[in-house]
Formats: sequence, C-alpha cells, structure tokens
Amino acid sequence: MGVGPLLIYGLSATSSLVIDSLKITPGQFGLLAAVCFLAAGVSSGMFGRFSDRMRGGTQICLIFGGAAAAMMLVAVSGNFLWLVLAVVLSGAAQALSNPATNRLVMDHVPAHKRAGWIGVKQSGVQGSQFLAGIAFPAVALVTGWRGVAGLSCALALVLLVVAWRSIPTSAGPAVLNSRRTSAPSEDTVLGGTAASPKVAGTGQGERGRLPGTVWAYAAYALLSGFGIQATNVYLPLFSQREVGFPLVLGGLTAAVAGVIGVVSRIVWGQRIMEKGSPFTLLLTLGLGAAAGAALLLAAGLTQSAVLLWCGVLLHGAMGLAINVVVMAGLMRDAPPGKVGAASGRVAVGLYLGFAAGPLAVGGLLTAFNGFMAGWCVVIGVYLACGLLAAITRHRMPGSPQSWSHTILDKADAPQAAP
Repeated sequence: MGVGPLLIYGLSATSSLVIDSLKITPGQFGLLAAVCFLAAGVSSGMFGRFSDRMRGGTQICLIFGGAAAAMMLVAVSGNFLWLVLAVVLSGAAQALSNPATNRLVMDHVPAHKRAGWIGVKQSGVQGSQFLAGIAFPAVALVTGWRGVAGLSCALALVLLVVAWRSIPTSAGPAVLNSRRTSAPSEDTVLGGTAASPKVAGTGQGERGRLPGTVWAYAAYALLSGFGIQATNVYLPLFSQREVGFPLVLGGLTAAVAGVIGVVSRIVWGQRIMEKGSPFTLLLTLGLGAAAGAALLLAAGLTQSAVLLWCGVLLHGAMGLAINVVVMAGLMRDAPPGKVGAASGRVAVGLYLGFAAGPLAVGGLLTAFNGFMAGWCVVIGVYLACGLLAAITRHRMPGSPQSWSHTILDKADAPQAAP
C-alpha cells in the first residue's frame, strides 16, 4: 500500500527544491499529483476486475515493479515532462494497491480478524508519507531530489523480491475451513470458473449489480480524496511559505501527519468493530477533517506554528483515517465474488478526488497568490462529506449490525451458536 504513493509524497516533501530546480509554478507542481491520481483512477476500474482473477503475489509484484520504474524515471529526469511520465507510472501502480490488498485480506485472513487487518494495511499509505516527510528532505540536501528517487527505486526492488518470496499462493487454513462450511464464492472466481453461484443470505450472485452503498462509498471517497490529497501535497510548501518553516521542518509536517495517520488507521480499524453503521464514523471523520482544514486556514492568517501543528494533528487523526472506514464498509457490503470489482469502483472515486484536489488548490494558489482560498474549498468539501454520510446513514435499510459480524465475507459467515 505504501510503495505506490511514495513517489508523490517524496516530491511533495521536497516541493520547494523541485519547483526551484525545474523553474515551474506551484500550479504546475500540483499538476503532477493530478496526473498521478488521474492515471490511478482511469486504471482502477480495469485493475479491480483483473484482481478478482489474478494471483495476489503477481499483483503485488506488479505494484512494486511499477513503482520502481517510476522512481527510476525521476532519478534520471531531465525536465518536467519526465516527471509527468513518472507519475503516470506511479498512478498505475497505486491503482492496483487497494483491489490487490483487499483480495489478499479476504484470502489469507480469518473473517473475525479482517477489520483490524484492513486498518493495518491501509496504514501503509501513511507509513509511506511518514518516510517521505522525514527522510526525503534531509537526504535531498545531500544527494538532491533526484538522488532520493534513485535510492527509493532500489528500496522498491528489494521489497519486490521480498514480496515474491513471502506471499502464499493459496488461502490460509482458517479461511479454507470456514469456506468448507458455506456455499462457494471466491474460490470459484480465483479458480477460473465462469461465475460463482448465489450466496445464501446475500440475495446477489457474482454477476449481480453492486449495492447502492458501494456507490455511496465511492462518492464519499471522491470528496474526501479531494481534501486529503490537496492537504498532503501542499502542506510542506504551505508551512514554508506561509508560516516560515525551513525545508526539513516543512517536510516534518508531512511526516507527523503520516505517523498520526498510521496510528489512527489502526485505531479506527479496531474501532469500527464496535460500531453499527460505517457512515456514523464517516460523519465524525468528515467533520473532524473540516476542523483540521479550518485550523490550517487560521494558521495561515495568523502565521501561528501552534495552529499549524494542531491542524496537522487533526488531518492525520481524522482525514487520513477515512479510507480505512470506507474500505472496511466496502468489504462488508460488496458481493463476495466482486470484492475486487467493488474496490476498483471506490478506488476510481478516490483517485479522481486525489487528482482534483491538488489541481484545484494549485490553481487557486496561483490565481490568488496564497493558500487561503484553497483551504476554504477543502473545508467545504469535508463538510459535504459529512452531509453525504448523514444522508446515507439515514436512508440505509434495516437496523445496524455489529461490525464484528458484518465485516466478514457473507460466504464465510460462521453459524451462530444456539
């Protein structure tokens, strides 16, 4: 989950060096993130379908290989166009990340542990942000920003070898045992048969239409992705230009947000086990992320480092935790044989939001020569997330069930004790 976005996080952490070296505007720099995530969004639907039929180890190696190729392009880049080509490759690698890792969780993790592992694997993205924020600026002062990309390429190749050697080729015993007591679902897809039969209790076969809640998750991912990535991409530059932080301290804002994001995703991954509707949590997270963006707005107006760090804290604790709740809810509501396809649909919304956020805020930054208009838009988008969550929660049929029972694949659901 972390190797795909490492490139864009690294460029963001060293944004002032990249902008000065290539003599580009902040708006053009935002275009890099927009192109990256647009490529990811375009690729996600196709890769989501493929992930239902491709082995997990093969998918993970494609992710690492694509990320390594992107970083090598940056390392040898001669102009802005090279960076555009690199971020297209990086976006394609990211597109496979959520469908591939969701499939691996479904195939290798017992049902009652899946929600917690979703939080763990989603935290990999923020682990990448932490690594980029804390290491890239410091190393770039010695090797240059292209040198850091070369070192990252080597790291990705090492991880490719580790992944190839460590990922099992078949589902774990606990998962297989639970499937033997239920109707077949995912094994028919992975085994290459035409379609899986209807699963008891779902009312929907592998070829059935995706539930309406999947599209609600996709819409929420689109809106939240706008705010999340606009903040991630421009946070270091904002801290330097508006609050007066030096390069390394500016990168540290991204690192702090990333490490808080790692913890928050794991914590929220456990928390959703105790809640009924994921949209209750998404309402809380949307409002909390809006408050974080408001603190960043206030920090820019007052040039207050304290307000900036408070905004960073809320961004990491609320905004960066959104995706784990979205993905956990998706795995609950998606038909068992279409987890990859549903993940792809949500990923399309997420990556389109990721593309639009930096592009819009970069354009506003150039037009108004400051970040204030951009932060106002981010606040509005997060408030729209809260409204969408409230409406969807109100319209969801039936009474909420415990996450500890609903997060698992319907086909894997154990029989309740008498």
